[in-house]
Amino acid sequence: MRERISLEEAWSLITAPLHPLGEDWVDLDQALGRTLSRDVWSSMDQPPFDRSPLDGYALQSRDVEGVSPEHPAILRVVERVCAGEVPTQRVAPGTAVRIMTGAPLPQGCDCVVRQEDTDLGVAVVQVYAPVAAYQNFVRRGEDYTAGTCLLCAGTRLDAAALGLLASAGCDRVRAYRRPRVALLVTGDEVVQPQVHPLPPGKIYTANSYLLSARMRQLGVEEVSCAMVGDEPREIAGQMRQMLERCDCLITTGGVSVGERDVLHQALPMAGAQRVFWRVQMKPGTPAMYAVLDGKPILSLSGNPFAAAATFELLGRPMLHALCPAPQFELIVHRAVLDTPFDRPSGMRRFLRGRYQDGHVQLPKGQTPGTLRSLVGCNCLLEVPAESPPLQAGETYTVYL
Repeated sequence: MRERISLEEAWSLITAPLHPLGEDWVDLDQALGRTLSRDVWSSMDQPPFDRSPLDGYALQSRDVEGVSPEHPAILRVVERVCAGEVPTQRVAPGTAVRIMTGAPLPQGCDCVVRQEDTDLGVAVVQVYAPVAAYQNFVRRGEDYTAGTCLLCAGTRLDAAALGLLASAGCDRVRAYRRPRVALLVTGDEVVQPQVHPLPPGKIYTANSYLLSARMRQLGVEEVSCAMVGDEPREIAGQMRQMLERCDCLITTGGVSVGERDVLHQALPMAGAQRVFWRVQMKPGTPAMYAVLDGKPILSLSGNPFAAAATFELLGRPMLHALCPAPQFELIVHRAVLDTPFDRPSGMRRFLRGRYQDGHVQLPKGQTPGTLRSLVGCNCLLEVPAESPPLQAGETYTVYL
């Protein structure tokens, strides 16, 4: 087992052996938030026919050259076509077809005059305004043509993407299979927030809700969550049981050097191979990574912010290796610090922050066990090792 490794070494040890979980066929009405595993190509033109963009009359533009309310063109109406119908008459000189928005345009026409510029005639129509050739005329394939790549692999499907796919007649797509994640919160001291009054010496579990909600926010397939005390055999049994139903396991608590930090015993009891322990960063130094039956186990500190920060820095790369979806990928920017931080940092450190428009502000309350100051934050600011107190106006790396 490797110890006291860099964050970059941890990334490599976690992600190098992992592979994507595969792909699913997903019905379009269940595909929101999923990530395409293959390009999607159109098999048709869109629109599939020349169509009218408005209610009016389809006609030949030369029949209405120079017309005005005082000198209208008078055309014979040969047909009325609504959306969903197919025209049967051809537009010849001196004729027009009454047409509605979205209806296919008849052969022979090269424009549509809007109904507001006519007398709305039924058998004969008077046209009061000229229309140029191919004005108000939506051509077949104007949006896209058959053989067009509509969306590339790696696209996360939002409402617009789903609408586009539906317009092309796609009723299901190939998407990366999302990870099924189990979360095991350890510690004799933690109880559910439904327990009232709070028993002496106990604390309410924040990690159960913080981490499971974050994973759902990122779009994992499912999150199963359990709590267990500091008994190594019980933890080992629970880990094996949970891993039977999931792709990876995340634990919190029990990874440091105290008498009750029992993950060191529980992981070997479960048959897991420990890969590394302790990463050169704060918070979250005692993070541990193991593998059991080919499935990854990431063990985080029990302190809420330490667990949250380490999940972002180690858990998301693990999930990205299992499912190469964009929401699991770490996004890194450079940002100007607007608020000073008055403590030196001997070890590489990450501070919670609020990033906007290339600037980052640090809230008060940066200790690992503090949760209140995490609300409203959207990034981690990286402080290099052996840094003096941070001055406003300096530029730093932030992980969104």
